[in-house]
Amino acid sequence: MIVYDVFGNSMNLVGQLSAVCQKLTVIARAIAALGLLVLVSACASPGPNHPPQQPFDPYETQNRKFHEFNRSLDKAIIRPAGRGYSKFLPDDIETVIGRFAFNLSLPGAIVNNILQGNGKGATEDTYRFLVNSTVGLGGFFDPATEMGMPKPTDADFGQTLYVWGAREGAYIELPVLGPATERSTAGKVVDMFTNPLSYALDSPENYYGTAASVSARLSDRGRYSDTIDSILYDSADSYAQARSLYLQNRRFKLGGDSVGGGSYLDPYDDPYSDPYEDPYDE
Repeated sequence: MIVYDVFGNSMNLVGQLSAVCQKLTVIARAIAALGLLVLVSACASPGPNHPPQQPFDPYETQNRKFHEFNRSLDKAIIRPAGRGYSKFLPDDIETVIGRFAFNLSLPGAIVNNILQGNGKGATEDTYRFLVNSTVGLGGFFDPATEMGMPKPTDADFGQTLYVWGAREGAYIELPVLGPATERSTAGKVVDMFTNPLSYALDSPENYYGTAASVSARLSDRGRYSDTIDSILYDSADSYAQARSLYLQNRRFKLGGDSVGGGSYLDPYDDPYSDPYEDPYDE
């Protein structure tokens, strides 16, 4: 099947998708080996005297410095760029670019589902990727959702480490990238190598996903500007607010069905639950 990309270049999608699928097993094995190395260097864990209602944040002093750096960067560059970008592009175009970027991330999610032993999630994400990459013209449209296919798993290697039993570790605020934990930071590093599209596509096509992802993030910064501003600039302690939101949202995601079907109590629903408790730390 020959189609044309947004630049007018012909590309055999069926052939490319076949090449991607052939590389999945090889990449999964390599990443599994790398992940085992990550597990060897275990993430830090709070000591017995650590208050249970407090987040494990031994690097708070340095984290706050990075948080202020990130706020300054956002205020000077990212925030105005995101607002300008969102105003310049029509909403429909922003949505299309976001879909394209997400579709290109699906092979990485498929690899992580394989590593997690989640065959159902890997199969569902594969079908979604095939449908949206062909019928959806490379992911610019989302016929998979219109056809009633299951939602994407959005699996990442931080989630894979969770399934393998790695501890959450300390909270970290990364320069530019923002909130994370030691486990999710290790996952972010490995995720740079998990997407088989980066190996299957030639240059410059293999950079389309990165460009689309940056574009989608700028779009999100503009679209949700009021909400983000309320956290970064209107909170009494924006660092503590961002930390709390990140940890709760991340732990809620890890407790979802995509991680293996286990139930998880949303900390927003139970005022007596501990939102800072590592769900894997027994």
